[in-house]
Amino acid sequence: MTQSRRMSPDGIWAPDAVPRSTYRLQITSAFTLQDAARWTEYVSLLGADWLYCSPLLQSEPGSNHGYDVIDHARTDSARGGSGGLAALADSAHARGLGLMVDIVPNHVGIASPLLSVWWRDLLTFGPASQFASAFDIDWAAGGGKVIIPILGDSDSDDDTAGDDDGELAALTLGDNALHYYEHDFPLAPGSATSGDSAQAVHARQHYRLVNFRLADTDLNYRRFFAVNTLAAIRVEELSVFDASHTEIRRWIESGWVDGLRVDHPDGLADPQGYLDSLTTLSGGRYTVVEKILEPGEELPETWACAGTTGYDALGLIDRVLVNPAGQAALDRLDCALRGASSEQSGSVWEEMAHDTKRAVADGILNSEVRRLARLLPEAGTASMAQNVDAIAELLANFAVYRTYLADRDPELPAALGRAVDHRPDLAGPLSHIAAAASDTATELSLRLQETSGAVMAKGVEDCAFYRYPRLTSLTEVGGDPSIFAVTPGAFHTEQQRRNADLQDSMTTLSTHDTKRGEDVRARIDVLAELADDWASAVTSWVRTLGFTDPVLANLLFQTAMGAWPIDAGRLHAYAEKAAREAGNSTGWIEPNSAFEQAMHALVDACYEGGAVHADLDGFAHRTRAAGWSNSLSAKLIQLTMPGVPDVYRGTELWSSDLVDPDNRRQFDALAPGGAADMLARIDAGWLPPVDETGAAKLLVTSRSLRARRDRPDAFTGYEPVQATGSAALHVL
Repeated sequence: MTQSRRMSPDGIWAPDAVPRSTYRLQITSAFTLQDAARWTEYVSLLGADWLYCSPLLQSEPGSNHGYDVIDHARTDSARGGSGGLAALADSAHARGLGLMVDIVPNHVGIASPLLSVWWRDLLTFGPASQFASAFDIDWAAGGGKVIIPILGDSDSDDDTAGDDDGELAALTLGDNALHYYEHDFPLAPGSATSGDSAQAVHARQHYRLVNFRLADTDLNYRRFFAVNTLAAIRVEELSVFDASHTEIRRWIESGWVDGLRVDHPDGLADPQGYLDSLTTLSGGRYTVVEKILEPGEELPETWACAGTTGYDALGLIDRVLVNPAGQAALDRLDCALRGASSEQSGSVWEEMAHDTKRAVADGILNSEVRRLARLLPEAGTASMAQNVDAIAELLANFAVYRTYLADRDPELPAALGRAVDHRPDLAGPLSHIAAAASDTATELSLRLQETSGAVMAKGVEDCAFYRYPRLTSLTEVGGDPSIFAVTPGAFHTEQQRRNADLQDSMTTLSTHDTKRGEDVRARIDVLAELADDWASAVTSWVRTLGFTDPVLANLLFQTAMGAWPIDAGRLHAYAEKAAREAGNSTGWIEPNSAFEQAMHALVDACYEGGAVHADLDGFAHRTRAAGWSNSLSAKLIQLTMPGVPDVYRGTELWSSDLVDPDNRRQFDALAPGGAADMLARIDAGWLPPVDETGAAKLLVTSRSLRARRDRPDAFTGYEPVQATGSAALHVL
């Protein structure tokens, strides 16, 4: 839908009902809503149509992302409060900019129980809490209590996980709260009397503190993925929806917010029902969802939203810029580093994705799997252990984040078929589980749908992506790295479909969640044009350094080259996160200090005086110009293709962002000599060179956004133009 701008009664240009483009800002205590209000002139001059803000409800103290909401009735005070939001809205609307805000319906932050309004009440009053129905808690599994896995390993020789007397000795009382080191918990009324020990008081609470390792098996509240400090809430209940959208409703009714971005809808019990309720609340305002679509998957037509946040577009743009001729050499390198034969290259990703999902279902999400097993009807002859095994196998065989069983989605029977092929010994329990889950009126069916997305995200995005560095630009959120490249013809076909069906869906190249920023990926793409040389170099570097995890080494070398020059501290931090997420040689719970020392030595070897510095620096210089070309091409494609393009803050210039929190660093467009000053020079007639300043990208971004804003009629159709001649394969 394309609409012309409209004039409000007071003579101010009002934003369109659907943005022509957006500019995403990360609102934090260091960059508040009041700070954002000072950016509206720059964003308007850049050509963006709407501002798009990260979550704004009151969140955990010190949170730099805002996804850990602790009070649904307040706009975050550290981020500027409701006064700051009003100021930003006024400033944006005065310039004709719309305002969209990211909202978090799936969960609340519980890291600080005394501050988290609903969680504090739950822990204080237990099942009698006014918010008990808001949380998804299996009270029976916890013996009538909420299990909180927070205790450390005791120094006591006879202490084991589950026998926490040693750590419980560290509990103290004070200020009507129970304290465990820096953690504070509320007390049930009348549960503490004079002279009671902290341990005796703990035994009387509606919660039980246990060893942190028991989160994998004994947790009895639903979480966001495997994050113990984010407790899921049941917005499918109307009372919970209303209570959790109190402040959001005020934003809408005050006229401050023009659109909404919904975080992680697949975690909800009923995404379609939720979006229907949200549409009623918002009066039908523009809404997009952070829905991950696997190749060939489409957004459910019944969802009341304009589309996704754009990961599907990102994957397509990345792949149309990759040279397919480089696949064979990079396949051979990947197999050689794994000690596998080249004939195995085609099955590496499929097997890896299955195995990492299975490991997650057996490990950090096993509490959720066990809950599903407890929900199985009595029919069936399998033991509890067999049912847990079968459920984990079924979850490991889903090819999408979530099945929508009420819509007769074929994914459940497809997953069943794959699971039986993989584990024929579990055919009986698997069939029983799938049949039970097909009854959409059951809690089992509901929980299975909610759990599959968590298994996919933790198993694939947060593990397998770090184990499969064949070409790391392809291991991006929402992408399938087994798809190496896309032809121009296939790209055009998809754009014609998007133009017909998804004109209002967002497109993006970088977000606060991408594993690597768009310019890092664009330079890594060049390796497909230098595949043999890269393979030789990596093989030599691994041999020189004697590093014991050559697959991880390939990932780190690609990352360094793609972000070069990169501050050593940032690369060390990335290496630690990547290695622990991969989990092959070290991990989060029990890091392998000897391995990590060698890994940091590998990072050091990339810098001045290091064993591979000269070679790596040479590769970075060799790929720099081609990387810039890819970056400018990708930006132009994204900003002009069908959809609503989003520009993540700072990506109008070169951006070497890596995975969060690196990609949530501050960017100051208004600093002297920064993006705003460069834009003024461009508008005064300067034609910037393609160089390290990134001004050329600013030129492409501003001219594309302005064209999109000022000539919407020019973006209503899509007509492929086919290139001919000797360089035709290099033209899109």
